[in-house]
Amino acid sequence: MSGAERPEGKEAAAVGDPGPPSDASPDEGVVEDLPLIDEKAVEQLTEGLISHYLPDLQRSKSALQELTQNQVVLLETLEQEISKFKECNSIGHINALFSEAKHYHNKLVNIRNEMMMLHEKTSKLKKRALKLQQKRQKEELEREQQREKELEREKQLTAKPAKRT
Repeated sequence: MSGAERPEGKEAAAVGDPGPPSDASPDEGVVEDLPLIDEKAVEQLTEGLISHYLPDLQRSKSALQELTQNQVVLLETLEQEISKFKECNSIGHINALFSEAKHYHNKLVNIRNEMMMLHEKTSKLKKRALKLQQKRQKEELEREQQREKELEREKQLTAKPAKRT
């Protein structure tokens, strides 16, 4: 958006123009060139986004905590089984303990894989939330620009009475 199309100062804040997301650092431009962001709109968008994704993230967190607790229990059980294995003398009993150890090992591997999957999902959700927020800001800016263009066009199309001399 050029300087001629963008309302300046208090007008921009009143219109609610959030401005485009800027990759430039504050040192690279003049203050007048920086987009004006409606802090209230950003706050509302942020709160909406957080309220949308927070329950899923909290459920994921509690699932991870539960998996971690289960893993601790399984590790303790595995240690107990190992101590029983050391005391064992019969071959049949040893084979049973081996299969049990393999079973618990598989459980641990499954829990670890689930934890990794949940971590990946939460990371993807965070990235998606950021992209959605940026997309909404961009769409809001585009709508505002379109409204400004329509208003300007209406001003130009409005019939003006000719002055009689």
